[in-house]
Amino acid sequence: MVAVGVFFSFTLSILLAMYRSYHLSELQHRIAAFDDQSAYKELFLRFQPKLKKFIYSIIHSPEAAEEIASDVFIRIWEKRKTLDHIHNLRLYLYVAAKNLSINYMRKQDKFQNLQLNDLKVEIESLDLDPHQLMMTGEMLRRIQQAILDLPPKCKIIYKLVKEDGLRQKEVAELLHISPKTVENQLAVAVKKIGVSIAFKIDHSIRL
Repeated sequence: MVAVGVFFSFTLSILLAMYRSYHLSELQHRIAAFDDQSAYKELFLRFQPKLKKFIYSIIHSPEAAEEIASDVFIRIWEKRKTLDHIHNLRLYLYVAAKNLSINYMRKQDKFQNLQLNDLKVEIESLDLDPHQLMMTGEMLRRIQQAILDLPPKCKIIYKLVKEDGLRQKEVAELLHISPKTVENQLAVAVKKIGVSIAFKIDHSIRL
């Protein structure tokens, strides 16, 4: 039963990813070709919260993160006629957010190099369905804590892939690291989460 739930969750996540990719291209075209403000608003609502958290992880200022995230979308609207020439809008948004964050840090004389271990990462939610995976609330809490306890480099990669929905290849390009590093760090995260689950099961059995 658990295996069926996991398979269903995995299949559903693939279908959702395909739909989101198609829908994003549609929004992109509507903004570029028709100055569609409703499509622009939908794009903003979909990505602004995620970008704000990503920016905050770099600059550690909630007020500045809000302002920079808004600047990203102001520039998108100003350059909307060229949007159809952008091959990967999702990655483009994150790269723009990163570059504006670095510019902000330079103006504050706080920037030397973007070190992944210095990123202050906030994890919002788990990409899990407790009904499908048949997990207890306590087990989910342990998984959440395991994620929060990940090293910063591992945590930002896990967040971008699992919470923000970026592909591993996109994360590698965004953070200027190798795809293998992304793969390895995800493996570390999954292993640590797995240990947390195993500990809970073993503890329950002993009780």
